[in-house]
Amino acid sequence: MNKSAENVEIAKLQKEIRSHIGLPEESVIFDFEDFDGKIKMDVITVNERHRQSFLFHTVTDFDKVGCLERMLKYARSYKERENSYTIQWSLIGEKELHTSYFRAKNILEAIDKLMYGRDPSSVNVFSVVLNPIA
Repeated sequence: MNKSAENVEIAKLQKEIRSHIGLPEESVIFDFEDFDGKIKMDVITVNERHRQSFLFHTVTDFDKVGCLERMLKYARSYKERENSYTIQWSLIGEKELHTSYFRAKNILEAIDKLMYGRDPSSVNVFSVVLNPIA
């Protein structure tokens, strides 16, 4: 695939992933990194109200298009495959209590998604609740 066609495919896949997540373009970040001869991609979401970022999901593949295809597959089915968690938390030194929602395999993965890119000593976690299955 030539570079121009690859860029078009990347843009198309990113748009479709954002659509499945249900967030606007400025609230979804695609972070690519070379990792042991492969590409690692983190999709990060940014909460519009308090401007904090969280990990949505991580995938690896041999190139960016492969990562995006894997992420699209995940985005199409994560709501049916993963549990829903509600986490109440605040940043150390701030009084505002935040409530965030995560889809994860288990409680530890939900907390990891909250803590992504943060110093663990900068956050107070007050509660983590597994939400009932709807």
